[in-house]
Amino acid sequence: MDLTILAGPLLRRADASRLVFWLASRERLHFRLCLPDRAPLLFSEEQQQQIRVGKSCFIQLLDLPLSDPLPLDSEISYDLQWCRPDESHWHSMEEWGKELSFEGETLPSLVIRSRLDAMLHGSCRKPHHAAPDGLVAAERWLSEHREPAQRPALLMMSGDQIYADDVAGPMLTAIHQLINELGLYSEQLEGATVADSETLFANPLSYYRRHELLPDTQANLPLQKRFFEGARKPIFTTSSAANHLITLSEMLAMYLLVWSPVPWQLLPDNRPALDDAFTERYERERGRLLPFVEGLPAVRRLMAHLPTMMIFDDHDVTDDWNLTAGWEQTAYGHPFSRRIIGNALVAYMICQGWGNDPDAFAGDPSAMLRTWSEQPDSEHQDQLINCLLKFDGWQYYLDTKPRVLVLDTRTRRWRSESNLNRPSGLMDWEALTELQGEMLNQEAVVVISPTPVFGVKLIEVIQKVFTWLGKPLLVDAENWMAHKGTANVIVNIFRHARTPANYVILSGDVHYSFMYDIKVRQQGGEPHIWQITSSGIKNEFPRRLLDVLDRLNRWLYAPRSPLNWFTRRRKLRITPHSPVGAARGERLLNRAGIGYVRFNEAGEPVCVQQITSEGVVDFIEPDPQASPVLTQQQGRQAN
Repeated sequence: MDLTILAGPLLRRADASRLVFWLASRERLHFRLCLPDRAPLLFSEEQQQQIRVGKSCFIQLLDLPLSDPLPLDSEISYDLQWCRPDESHWHSMEEWGKELSFEGETLPSLVIRSRLDAMLHGSCRKPHHAAPDGLVAAERWLSEHREPAQRPALLMMSGDQIYADDVAGPMLTAIHQLINELGLYSEQLEGATVADSETLFANPLSYYRRHELLPDTQANLPLQKRFFEGARKPIFTTSSAANHLITLSEMLAMYLLVWSPVPWQLLPDNRPALDDAFTERYERERGRLLPFVEGLPAVRRLMAHLPTMMIFDDHDVTDDWNLTAGWEQTAYGHPFSRRIIGNALVAYMICQGWGNDPDAFAGDPSAMLRTWSEQPDSEHQDQLINCLLKFDGWQYYLDTKPRVLVLDTRTRRWRSESNLNRPSGLMDWEALTELQGEMLNQEAVVVISPTPVFGVKLIEVIQKVFTWLGKPLLVDAENWMAHKGTANVIVNIFRHARTPANYVILSGDVHYSFMYDIKVRQQGGEPHIWQITSSGIKNEFPRRLLDVLDRLNRWLYAPRSPLNWFTRRRKLRITPHSPVGAARGERLLNRAGIGYVRFNEAGEPVCVQQITSEGVVDFIEPDPQASPVLTQQQGRQAN
């Protein structure tokens, strides 16, 4: 197997007049795209953004406008070829990427849908979780639905594509080996107990004891006195910080290792010296990681065939990222924690955000990224980080029918002014106003909200109780209803006369799946809202705990329960959908996989499924006569 291409190609934005690909290579390369019945299309320097991130690692964003539009609803095979600058031989994907094609085919293919009639969606893919990989299940499903009319228009990954704050020991070993193999850039670490990345990697605390190296509030005493009870508190509140990623090189290596099998083939099979107490844990995590690595060829193939869009959530950076204004002031006021958060944002921009909306980064972000690439020192890295911390263009939309609106619920928060330790609203007034503007005069929209807008009420009540007790960080007390201002504005947007009649909200984050059918009370049934949550791709909620919470929630917050009038959703009538075949009326599905939604021409969901390694589970309307939209599906419980 040729190892020049480290990862990808990931097909990112794709429409009739534009194709965007992301990939990583070991060398500086030229690319051209070969499409059926067309002359090869050579990427110009402007169309090929090539960023060097190490001695032998280049990130490529290929953005090709097409003067002759591609046909719609047709299978289009493509051959992304490369050559070295000093050669004339073009390497075809039949030569370097045979494993990217489905059985019986010689090249990968894409389909550009004339309408957003179906899509896959999911979030929360933790490599060392015991659950099977939902992206592998999605690839298997796609291999059986390859006809143009059967293919979903896109794959949406709505958060936690990596877990920068929860890393297995064997994964951290692979990350450090890959950094050495590719010569990824080193960096200085201001405000840390280690001077630079090399010292960090060699430190005996680097494995399973990194929480002792992470910044804490002792370095910022005034803020500590105002916001924390103890004498010394960690800034990063996650309970899984033993191997928290710190440097930019670690985060870039992580992306390569979760999206492609190629980097794993470059690495030796050995492990670092560990204390006896950690050896057993290391081997247990290694056993869970092996099936993940074995599934990477399928994951790579899936993302070469489907346009893949992404948006961040907390674990792409760190747990409790921007949860409260107090957390923000402490984290961004410490140079070391600011660098860690900034590194995660830089890695997200390079590996995710850039391909979502290349035009949004065309100004200062791209210019500063290129400057850092050419001069990778602390000064230019800090300038890039400062730019991204102020950047407000992470959200984006797809001008499909229906329109897709992808929300940034992390960086434009509605911060509490009365109590800086209270959870911030997921979007501030200005961001919500912009969102409403994108919705005006649309018949239907699909909203991608990493966190469900309408979640499980009992769990939200528990989060509220912990907030009252001054401990929001203990339970990730962030949901759309946790902040009065955000809750009121988002509900009023749904009720606005000129916003859509039909909303489909696709979410993840919570590690279980569910579906709600929502209507505004006393408003003639409009708007009609569907909250569809699919999570996680490779993560699950503790089963016994979820069973208890599900049962209590059904008892306390049934559709006719008077307790509903004490919530901020009292103006809405919410009807839950149970998975087909669920025992005892369970509404929450705790099974890793990927969500599938099919829409009719009005933008209403007519098929909602969770695709898992064990089979397909349908969510349907409990009473098929209650709505002309959702009809009885021949649902099949996984067997």
